[in-house]
Amino acid sequence: MTAPNNVRHDALYVDSPADAERLIGSLGRVEQIAIDTEGASFHKFVDRIYLIQISTRDVTAVIDPLTAGELPVLGALLADRSVEVVLHDADYDLRLLHQDYGWHPTSIFDTRIAAQLLGIPAFGLGALLERFLGIRLEKKHQRADWSMRPLPQDMLEYAQEDTRHLLRLRDLIGAELERLGRMDWAREEFELLEGTRWAAEDESLAFMRIKGARDLTRRELAVLGELAKWRDKTAAALDRAVFRVMANEVLLELARAAPTREDQLLGIKGMPRSLAQRASREILDAVARGMALAEDRLPRYPKSLRWQKDPDFDRRATLLKGARDAAAQRLQLDPGVLCSRERLEAVARRNPKTLEELAEVRELRKWQAAELGQEFVRVLQA
Repeated sequence: MTAPNNVRHDALYVDSPADAERLIGSLGRVEQIAIDTEGASFHKFVDRIYLIQISTRDVTAVIDPLTAGELPVLGALLADRSVEVVLHDADYDLRLLHQDYGWHPTSIFDTRIAAQLLGIPAFGLGALLERFLGIRLEKKHQRADWSMRPLPQDMLEYAQEDTRHLLRLRDLIGAELERLGRMDWAREEFELLEGTRWAAEDESLAFMRIKGARDLTRRELAVLGELAKWRDKTAAALDRAVFRVMANEVLLELARAAPTREDQLLGIKGMPRSLAQRASREILDAVARGMALAEDRLPRYPKSLRWQKDPDFDRRATLLKGARDAAAQRLQLDPGVLCSRERLEAVARRNPKTLEELAEVRELRKWQAAELGQEFVRVLQA
């Protein structure tokens, strides 16, 4: 466990299981710990954690998970409810921690969510550190490839800054939440983060989520699906992010044009010449499979749920939006933070006549029901 030349002198660099165990053991009885992770989704086919940064009030450490082992002592510390785990924009970090280690941190404090509940419009970590602490972070490594080894000095220094100041930031944001009487709002949101994990999805239908897919015909969707399968297979073999193999926009153009010859590939907008020449046969074969699919097997874009069967739904949703927007202005909050459109529509569908009925709308947070409930019921029943 060292502080080598490529890490700031007051940060520890941990790259072995023994050093990791000693580090966590040396922290003593901490009440708070800040944590951040670095992945490589911009570069790799399947993302994983390539760096873990932690900070207490006294120690900052950079852990190399590729060599530091399974880190059970750290996992136990993060699951200890007596230890507050501070993150910024926790969702993706929590998903990676569950995917790679099976961890479920508890007693979470997310500085991004907290800042949004304060009505702060610029809630990125860099903006918050500059606003509250006068610290300006470098941005040049936001899309760096953290899987590379050895990591250069400036990348390690950049990584340390993501947790080094996080506990002080939490103190200042927490004080503002208390001053405005919104700490209970934040705690409810933080509790909902516990247990965050990757949702199981049908990957065979992932191509349906490509922006623009809903505008394709069923035949074009079939071609898009075959092209997406080819791209995934190629990206997996190269361990490369799928968009680095072929952009979504190019997939959509191919699906619409359905080329049958190599020279036609070169006419596709955005198609790299080298890819068209190197993988032309594979791409054209994928297009041909989509074109040959039987009519009764063509994919169909799923229709979203519609609630227009209730002729009064739109009117109720508009009334609720007006009440929400007025409250947001009074509270100096972004309307979507105060109550998202999806939650407004859930209330409109339920059409509660009392506060008790409103409380049964499970999509609505308790703090939202307390802040907006009386006005929601009033405008619906006026």
